[in-house]
This record gives sequence, C-alpha cells and structure tokens, in this order.
Amino acid sequence: MSARYEFGIDFDAIEAIDFHTHVEIDGCGHRSMDDELMAASEKYFRSGEERTPTIESIADHYRERNMAAVVFTVDAASASGHTPNNVEEIAERAAEFNDVLIPFGSVDPWQGKAAVRRVHRLVEEFGVKGFKFHPSMQGFEPNDRRFYPIYAAIEEAGVPALFHTGQTGIGAGLPGGHGIKLRYSDPMLLDDVAADFPFLTIVMAHPAVPWVDAQISIATHKANAYLDLSGWSPKYFPPQLVKAANTMLREKVLFGSDFPVIQVDRWRKDFAALDIKPEVAPLIFRENALRVLGITK
Repeated sequence: MSARYEFGIDFDAIEAIDFHTHVEIDGCGHRSMDDELMAASEKYFRSGEERTPTIESIADHYRERNMAAVVFTVDAASASGHTPNNVEEIAERAAEFNDVLIPFGSVDPWQGKAAVRRVHRLVEEFGVKGFKFHPSMQGFEPNDRRFYPIYAAIEEAGVPALFHTGQTGIGAGLPGGHGIKLRYSDPMLLDDVAADFPFLTIVMAHPAVPWVDAQISIATHKANAYLDLSGWSPKYFPPQLVKAANTMLREKVLFGSDFPVIQVDRWRKDFAALDIKPEVAPLIFRENALRVLGITK
C-alpha cells in the first residue's frame, strides 16, 4: 500500500474546491458502471471520450485552474451486480497528487458489518476525508436503521457523508430506468439521518429536483446539513435555490461540478451569469467546503 493520504493543498492559495468529481475508471481499465449504464449516462449528459479521465489527468485539470477537487466513485455492487472501480486505489493515487486531490471513500451499504469495517479501514489506513453514497444506484433508503451503524462509524471518524439527491442521469432513458428508483434519493429521507446523527456532517449532492424546496428546508433547519450545486448547469438552477444560496444558505452551499460529465469551465461560466452577491461567491467556492472538510471551523 502507498502512503496514507494527508492534505498537501495550500488552501490559502487555491481559488476553489470542487466538491463533486467522479473517478470513472481505475488503473486496470475497469469502469464504474456497466456498458449500458455508461452509454445512457454519456447520452444524457452529452459527454463522450472525456468521460473517463485518469487520476493523473484529473489532477492536472484542477491544478491548471488553481483548484482542488474531491474525488470518488460509488460502490453499488449489491444493487447493480457490477463491481465498482477500485475505491482504495483512488485514495492511494490521490496521495500522489495531494496538492490538488481530496479522496472520499465509498462502501456498499448492503454489506452490513463489512461496510462498517471498511469505513474504519478507509479512514485509518487510507486517510479518506469523507464518504460518497448514491441511494438510487445503491438501492437503499438512507433512513433505514439497518444502515445506521455505517453512519455511526463515519460520525465517529469525524468526516462528512455526501449523498446523491434528486434526479439522476444514471439509467435515464432506459426501460424502467435500468431498475434505478428515484425515490431513494428524496432528501427528506436524509432529514431523519441528520436528526439522528447531529454530529455527522451531511452534504446533499445536486439541486434535488424535484424536491428542491425540501432540500432548502433541511439545510436551513439542520446545522449539520449542507448541499452542493453539482450535476446541473447553473443556468438551470431553480430560482428559489439561487435566492437561498444568496441569503439564508450562504454558508451552507458548496461549489461542485459533477466533472467529468459537466465540465468545470462551463459550470463556472454559467455560474458567473447568476446574480450572486460578491461576498457570497467566495463562501460557495471555497470557505464553506473548508468547514465541511474540517479544515476551518
């Protein structure tokens, strides 16, 4: 095993932290999803060959932009039948590029006690700085108490949990959505988790269409609940979300692109067209993420 990951980022110098960046392929060429899902996702997001950049190219991409990036994959083996690309490898390789990359782990929630043990191992041996869940892909209701020991382990480790919420491009346009159920990604299920684990920092990924109002309410009500803005071009953001980000949620909203399915430059160009207050933009692009990651208080 390579060196355990430690931050090497100059957080005072970087312009932004992209809180939502996918690693879709590992060093053996194994991809995060089966061919049918990958093709449907590429069609939905109008992405192509750039969909599976290597860890090295991701690091170069963000370094060129003076940005850092949270990188991860999703372990949905039980629900999908597809072995994910290598979670541990992401952490190992991120340690090689720790001036720009921040690794998150992923565990299959249906693996029970093994998932809890893996949480501890990923934190203690690999140094991951958070965990990514995709309830629709992983086929689970986040507020089911069977999964609470996993959250307890993450809470004990003092790192955040990032949950996909709302619509997903994974399975979009396929018969039955490839069996993927959107209801698992209703953010109201996370309201239970946020209430039952008050010291677990929860980030709701993406504008949670069609449940944006619920997402705003949860982030307003729960001190430990945040949201990221990935997965949508900012020009399509619901107006109530833009208003909340500019006012009552100015310290709860994080920049995220969903790279590589949405390009960082395009996201930032579209975001610049929004009527965001000058004093709010630095919070969204960097300061809020630093608190969520435990770098600042």
